[in-house]
Amino acid sequence: MPATHSTRMLILGSGPAGLSAAIYGARAGMAPIVVQGIQPGGQLTTTTDVENYPGFKDVIQGPWLMEQMQAQAEHVGAQMMWDTIVDIDLSQRPFRLVGDGGTVYSCDTLVIATGAQAKWLGLDSEESLKGKGVSACATCDGFFYRGKKVVVIGGGNTAVEEALYLTNHSHDVTLIHRKDHFRAEKILQERLFKHHGIKVLWNKRVERFVGGGDPEGLVGLDLIDTVTGEPSHISTDGGFVAIGHHPATEIFRGHLELDEDSYLKVETGSTRTSIPGVFACGDVMDKVYRQAVTAAGTGCMAALDAERFLAEADFEDVAA
Repeated sequence: MPATHSTRMLILGSGPAGLSAAIYGARAGMAPIVVQGIQPGGQLTTTTDVENYPGFKDVIQGPWLMEQMQAQAEHVGAQMMWDTIVDIDLSQRPFRLVGDGGTVYSCDTLVIATGAQAKWLGLDSEESLKGKGVSACATCDGFFYRGKKVVVIGGGNTAVEEALYLTNHSHDVTLIHRKDHFRAEKILQERLFKHHGIKVLWNKRVERFVGGGDPEGLVGLDLIDTVTGEPSHISTDGGFVAIGHHPATEIFRGHLELDEDSYLKVETGSTRTSIPGVFACGDVMDKVYRQAVTAAGTGCMAALDAERFLAEADFEDVAA
């Protein structure tokens, strides 16, 4: 028979949002269970240098930070489960969820912190140079390219915003797009075209990220013209892939309300979703900031929202 676990608070995801929710939930006596998902520790486990998380004077490593968060959550009473949820029933409380090995989880409140993954171009050269000059987050890594030459790849809001942001650090920013027009909002395009520090390469597709040096790092990009097929090369110190994100919400489709980009909808100023007792935090509901510190903040909010929900529900049960 498959195992069954019951808890006052079940948390899906073990990045900064999920583990912050676990810390607050455990300290409130809710003995939360954290289902860690397919990437325990979240996106920070694939990040090396972290220089913008408050509380650390020196650069820290992403995997180490997540190890510390998990250790803190376990220390105050959270339980970690190596599992991935494959089926959910949110039609009534307690909610019922099933892991891929058949384990059943029953919970009075559910905190969803499944995150979002950056979209990549899918090139072998891109994969080999991730963290070595290739990034998907200008806000996270732009600081490391002060005074250096950088490129941004994409044509939507994210790409234009990242190009504009990078001008705070670099005097030489090039935006590469495979078409001859942007999808970004007009106001963002106007800001971009007025900025003298940004060049645009139209109708260009990245064929290869070129590495070099010792230790190896990104030194350039091989490009193909999408109209003529003509090859070209651009030298650069940093390449930022900005073609969007995939929120991990597919399993919730048809159960919870999603926005037009498939992010979980929450009430303004809270983490409450369309079902009472279900809360969302971190990148699964935040497509604007997507930072570890903001994810941790909304994880705290979700735990506090869940605690208040349970207090009210318990009061109503007693009054009845």
